Amino acid sequence: MNELFPIYVKLDQIQTLVVGAGPVGLEKLEALIGNSPKANIHVVAKEIIPEFERFIADKTNVRLSQRAFELRDMERVDLIILATNNPEFNNQVRELASQNHILLNVADKPSLCDFYLGSVVQKGNLKIGISTNGKSPTIAKRLKEFLNDLLPEEIDQTLDLMQTMRNSLKGDFQEKIKVLNAHTKDLLTNTSNDSAN
Repeated sequence: MNELFPIYVKLDQIQTLVVGAGPVGLEKLEALIGNSPKANIHVVAKEIIPEFERFIADKTNVRLSQRAFELRDMERVDLIILATNNPEFNNQVRELASQNHILLNVADKPSLCDFYLGSVVQKGNLKIGISTNGKSPTIAKRLKEFLNDLLPEEIDQTLDLMQTMRNSLKGDFQEKIKVLNAHTKDLLTNTSNDSAN
């Protein structure tokens, strides 16, 4: 059973540390920036691949320190992503992160992680996270492709209309829920019928 609790984090309001600037570090950074373009990120790495440097060249919210990790790098950090292939280092940071109540993700080491980066489907303001609890990233990728194809490009217009409707409703919370539920009851049925035509 998947007991992970899905949350959406405002990365522009916290400080993220990424350690490692190789292919895996680039993949993690692309996921962070792709989902939260204004995320506050500090990257620490001794070696940096050219693709990594090109990716961050125009990103003023990503700060790069080309050197070895230092203990001070953890100061005022809320979230850490390790993209290194150094098990001893990863275990040391795992211990330090626990002691300092900092959430940690270690690439390809689920046992050291407090959280995972799942597959994400995004169409405008709609964002869907997919998790297989680490069992099959391939299935998560296929589901992402399926949902991307299924969801209409116009979904943002629907969301805007729903927000306008919600804001104009009178009554208490329960009454608003009742009206919105009735209005959206057939939404997915209509969407799947439209995509089938």
